[in-house]
Amino acid sequence: MNTAQSTRRFVITSLLTILVPIVLFGPQAYAETYVAGQFGVALPSIGGGLTDVDLTGVFPAGSTMSDRALKTSALYGAKLGYFFPQAPWFGIETEIFNTTPHIKQQSTTILVPPSPTVTGGTATGTLSGDHFSVLTWAPLNLVFRYHKTRLQPYVAVGPGIFFGRVESIAAGFEGSQSSTKLGLNTQVGFRYFITRHVTAFGEWKYNYARFSFEENSTQFGFNGTYNMNMVSFGIGYHF
Repeated sequence: MNTAQSTRRFVITSLLTILVPIVLFGPQAYAETYVAGQFGVALPSIGGGLTDVDLTGVFPAGSTMSDRALKTSALYGAKLGYFFPQAPWFGIETEIFNTTPHIKQQSTTILVPPSPTVTGGTATGTLSGDHFSVLTWAPLNLVFRYHKTRLQPYVAVGPGIFFGRVESIAAGFEGSQSSTKLGLNTQVGFRYFITRHVTAFGEWKYNYARFSFEENSTQFGFNGTYNMNMVSFGIGYHF
């Protein structure tokens, strides 16, 4: 079994472990459980792409690279949540979604500081683009909503587990690097009850994580800050 399959199995197993007891044993007469599908777009230009890039591995400490611009990407995923009958304005939610904001081909500047063994200096050139994907699992969003009308504004915040993967497609440098990090997942949006059970929603998401991609035989190692803004829409079913 490869790494991607192991990651998917881990995410699905953990998701079921957390939420199956809620769905099965929650007070169904009063509680509100929901499932939803979502789709949208990731907007890396707002956050700057991968920023504050530090080079690692063979590079001396303090070596940096200019920010790595990313491409706009589609987003797709799912949600499962529960609002408490004793406090219908408050709920918990887990969500998972995938994006592919590939790294653009771009002019890049590398800075290596001087040291007793290295002269140091800067170099600027064009680096080819790389495939970049991020699978995000937010295991426990805390959701706060205004629940007394059909149009319900809400905000949510919680930890996110980010599975990042960079794959080089440049001839002679083929290879991949992976990084799994804990970060932040937030939302602000509106949900509208089309019927008692069916809703439509739209939301703005913000994700933050600090990836660390290890050096391998064909690629240099680097750390980069992932700031991602996203817009998503979806349909939910409440029962």
